[in-house]
Amino acid sequence: MAKMDFNGYYFDPEDAVEKTVKWIREWFEENGPGCNAIIGVSGGKDSSIVAALMVEALGAERVIGVVMPNGAYKDMDMAMLLINHLGIRHHVIDIKGAYDSIMAELERDGVDIKEDTKINLPPRLRMSTLYAVGQSNNGRVVNTCNLSEDWVGYSTRYGDSVGDFSPTSCFTVAEIKAMGRSIGIPNVLIDKVPDDGLSGMTDEDKLGFTYKVLDHYIRTGEIEDAATKERIDTLHRRNLFKLRFMDCYKYENQLPTKADA
Repeated sequence: MAKMDFNGYYFDPEDAVEKTVKWIREWFEENGPGCNAIIGVSGGKDSSIVAALMVEALGAERVIGVVMPNGAYKDMDMAMLLINHLGIRHHVIDIKGAYDSIMAELERDGVDIKEDTKINLPPRLRMSTLYAVGQSNNGRVVNTCNLSEDWVGYSTRYGDSVGDFSPTSCFTVAEIKAMGRSIGIPNVLIDKVPDDGLSGMTDEDKLGFTYKVLDHYIRTGEIEDAATKERIDTLHRRNLFKLRFMDCYKYENQLPTKADA
């Protein structure tokens, strides 16, 4: 696959795959020689493509996929398609018991439960589950975020936004999909309409704009609709805190040192 023209800039998916795989190998050599890669498998494009990159870098024997339904799971067939396609080990761990228990305790103690609480608790439980699997399997947890979602804060803090390392958080949605085709992921996984699996809405419905528009704006700075530009810019500003190290107060000691006393 040659360089692709994304209407304003060029992208070479084969080169991106090659260099990302090399970076993954080097990261493990430094931060976890012999460790396994632990990845949450949702049946969507991001986890599918990142899992394929892990297999390319480390071999299928060092990649463990974890499927974490919250009771009934409409994308189980897509998740299993990916797992069988890559030939990786996997676990299916239902978080419904933990979710229901916490929600019941919140209600019992009089917490006014908001809709966002219901939506964001499952990703946080899933990340805890991934770390439990990782610690039990000599693992490092893979973050599967992309630049487009991170740009507008479309992730759950301490949920899908975290991990031990992130191979794809500097690639847009369009770029990751091109990488997926380059590496041989089934098209049904790449082209599956993205949704959070929680709210009943697609990602683009919730965001109020398409990833195509967002990706083009991120890479070129060009956007036609002023209202969409303002929404993207506002979401970006409001969510920058998710992308940096936790804010902390830096106290400056004003007392004299022993040498000055």
